[in-house]
Amino acid sequence: MQCHYCDEEAAVAVEKDHIKVGLCEPHLHERMEKLSESEWIEEFQSQIDDRLE
Repeated sequence: MQCHYCDEEAAVAVEKDHIKVGLCEPHLHERMEKLSESEWIEEFQSQIDDRLE
């Protein structure tokens, strides 16, 4: 599978609602960094913590 952002081979692929997207390592790290800086990740972590309690 090819990376969604470039022509490199995808290192990982995720699927949701029958749509599959691949990311090469550099783009995966870039997306993870952006997610870690967003409030979304904090809300997501809070939801996980609430379910584990």
